[in-house]
Amino acid sequence: MNKQTYKFPDGFFWGAGSSSYQVEGGIENNDWAKASQEGRVPPCGRACDHYNRYEEDFDIARSLSHNAHRFSIEWSRIEPEEGKFSQEAVEHYRRVLQALKARGIEPYITIWHFWMPLWFSESGGFKRKDSSQIFARYARYVVEQLGDLATKFSTINEPYSVVVNGYVRGNWPPFYEVPLMSFVDLPNGNATKQVPKRSWRGLFDFFTVANKLADAHNEAYDAIKGVRPEVDVSIVFQVFIWEANNNPINKLLAKLQTWNMTTRFMNKVANRCDSIGVNHYFYRRLGGSPKRQVSDTGWELYPEKIYNSLKILSRYKKPMYVAEVGVADADDKYRSEYIKNALLGVHRAIKEGINVKGFLYWSLLDNYELALGYDKRFGLVEVNYDTLERKIRPSAYVYKKIIEDNGIVE
Repeated sequence: MNKQTYKFPDGFFWGAGSSSYQVEGGIENNDWAKASQEGRVPPCGRACDHYNRYEEDFDIARSLSHNAHRFSIEWSRIEPEEGKFSQEAVEHYRRVLQALKARGIEPYITIWHFWMPLWFSESGGFKRKDSSQIFARYARYVVEQLGDLATKFSTINEPYSVVVNGYVRGNWPPFYEVPLMSFVDLPNGNATKQVPKRSWRGLFDFFTVANKLADAHNEAYDAIKGVRPEVDVSIVFQVFIWEANNNPINKLLAKLQTWNMTTRFMNKVANRCDSIGVNHYFYRRLGGSPKRQVSDTGWELYPEKIYNSLKILSRYKKPMYVAEVGVADADDKYRSEYIKNALLGVHRAIKEGINVKGFLYWSLLDNYELALGYDKRFGLVEVNYDTLERKIRPSAYVYKKIIEDNGIVE
């Protein structure tokens, strides 16, 4: 029987990702650390101790043939006090970048993943009137200090995850929940939480903070270009896929949800993006859909819908890269097929002329999964949190073969 081959473009970037608070350990001066001290989210502690073990972890990535790696800068390390920047923290991230370059791995830097320094969160965070200027100052400083060692910077990761979980659902800092939200089926709604602060004001805050995040990206883009015009600046956006059966009301609702959760925000920032990072985890079909396998988080697995995410954002005519797709799968039962199916979706987009430059699986290591704690394991590499031993999962070798073939052979 003839085998089908799905080849990717020459120069395609292959790798995985992480973020500072989720892997580094030892961070005690941001909003999530405070929330854990208050018992609102699980404690993070030393996490994977990646802050000290990054070279070991990059050796693993290189052994798996990765040629790209996405990671984030910890804002609370860089700017521990308002307007005061830490050269020690800068030097640490310079060593991280040098370690990647020494292994031939292209860095994709996220300037802000989710975590706010305490001085910023306790003074209002992105509800501050000057929040976009504060963020732009921080972003400019990061790129000014690190831009000689990297060319790819994204300003913000998943802005709507911040506003939905923080101001509507109440799972994340600052823990505001809109009343009756427990009756609404929203993605990632199974996170544990303490009793949130219930207020209808969350609906107002949703739009206020979302608009502020758009302003923050735009001002950061201009500030970055003012010091290093040559770097590629993106935003990383998670696309929620909403589809419907033939019911016209469901079709209308799906279009409204796509506009509200994707188009409304992206229209504000797309003109100040050199490229766009695309994340995909969630799919909803209004009017019912066939039940699929579920991950350890209880999320139904539709990795091929990354195609729809790329298709939706292709309207902005920007180069794109897959910044995150991933599955919580401690037993490694589904991950290999999940990665293959996601990549078939990416390949379909490329065949249709959509300019996709790379694919970064979430995540390289098992890590602290936000309000879900340490129970959910997304990593290509298993981490023993008692000993910190790393163990490569079988699915990582399946992904390695795809990388080395620069394609999928079926």
